[in-house]
Amino acid sequence: MPTKHAVLSASSSYRWLACPPSALECAKLPDTSSEFALQGTDAHSLCEYKVLSALGRDVVDPTKGLTFFDEEMDECATEYAEFVMEQVEAAKTVCKDPLVLIEQRLDFSRWVPGGFGTGDCVIVADDTLTVIDYKHGLGVLVDAEKNSQMMCYALGALQLFDGIYDINHVSMTIFQPRRDNVSTYQLEKDELLHWAETVLKPTAELAAKGDGEYHAGDHCCFCKIKATCRKRAEYNLELARYDFAVPSTLQDEEIEAVLAKVDELVNWASDVKDYALQQAISGKNWSGWKLVEGRSNRRYVNEEAVAAAVENAGFNPYEKKLLGITAMTKQLGKKRFEELLSNLVEKPQGKPVLVPESDKRPVMHTAADDFKEVTKEEK
Repeated sequence: MPTKHAVLSASSSYRWLACPPSALECAKLPDTSSEFALQGTDAHSLCEYKVLSALGRDVVDPTKGLTFFDEEMDECATEYAEFVMEQVEAAKTVCKDPLVLIEQRLDFSRWVPGGFGTGDCVIVADDTLTVIDYKHGLGVLVDAEKNSQMMCYALGALQLFDGIYDINHVSMTIFQPRRDNVSTYQLEKDELLHWAETVLKPTAELAAKGDGEYHAGDHCCFCKIKATCRKRAEYNLELARYDFAVPSTLQDEEIEAVLAKVDELVNWASDVKDYALQQAISGKNWSGWKLVEGRSNRRYVNEEAVAAAVENAGFNPYEKKLLGITAMTKQLGKKRFEELLSNLVEKPQGKPVLVPESDKRPVMHTAADDFKEVTKEEK
C-alpha cells in the first residue's frame, strides 16, 4: 500500500477546503501515528488481499505480518470483498468488460497542486464510474454525501479513464463495517467537474500558497495546530460573554447559540490542556503552573507470584467473569456471535442526547410527548 501523502491530500481536503492556510501550517509539523491508524493500515492490507483473491489474482496472504489481525478484522475484510464483487457484477450488466482497480494511485493535480491519493477500489464501466473507500474506524461515522475525499478520488479516476469509457455518472461509496455503515453518494459527471473548477481548484491554489482565511469548525478535529490556532481560540472564546449569566436568565436564542458551540468549546479546551501538558513534560515552564505527579493506583508487580501465594494460602485468586459484548464479538467473530447469541442480546433505549437537527437519528419519543397526546385526547 502507498504510504506517502500529498500536502494537499484528498484525505485532508475536508480541512483545507474549509481552512486553506492550515495545509502549509500542518505540513511544517511531523506526522504522528496512532494504534487506530496502524490498525486501519492492517485492515486495508487485508482488504486488498481479499478483493484481489476474489478477482482471481495471484497474491500473497499478508495475515501473518499483520500486527492487529483478529477475527473481527477478517470478517470486515471479507464483507468488504463481497460488497466489491457485488458492485463488479452490477457493472458487468451494463459493460462487457469493466475495469477493476485496487489500491490505485489517483492523480487529481489538474485541480489541486501536487494532489494525489490512493483509491481502495475503482470500478470503471460505461456510463458509471464507481469509487469505494473502506473505513475501519469505529469512532466517527463517515458519510459519502459531498465527501471531498471521495470526490477528489473520482476526479483522479476521471483523468485516467474518461476518454476511454463513456462515463456520465459517478457513484461514491463509504464502506464502514464496524459501524454497519454503507453510505453512497451519486452525482452527474458534469456536476463533479463543475465543483472541481469552481470550488476545489481556486481553494487549492490558495492553500498551496498558504493564503486564504483561517476558519474554525468541525474540520479542526484532526488539525495538527488545533491547540495553538488563534482563529480557533477566537471562535471558542466568543462564548465567554455568557460565562457569568445563570442559564435560566438567558434568552432562548442565547442558549441555542451556546448549544451550537459548546461541544467544540470543550474539545478546544481539552486540546489546549493536552498541548500545555506535553510542553511542560518537555521542559517548558508555564507562569502560575507546575508539573506534579497525578494520583495512581496500587498494582501487582508479579501476577503469577500473587496467584501462587494466594493459592498456597488456601484461597482462589481468580474471579469468573463473562466477556462483554465487544470482547465476545471479537473472540467469536461477528457472524458466529449472531448465530449463537442474537436472541440473548438486547439494546435498551439510550439516554436522551440533544443534537443538531442535521443529525440523522430519528427524534426520540419522550414521556412529555405522551402527556401532550393524552391532553389532546382529553380536549
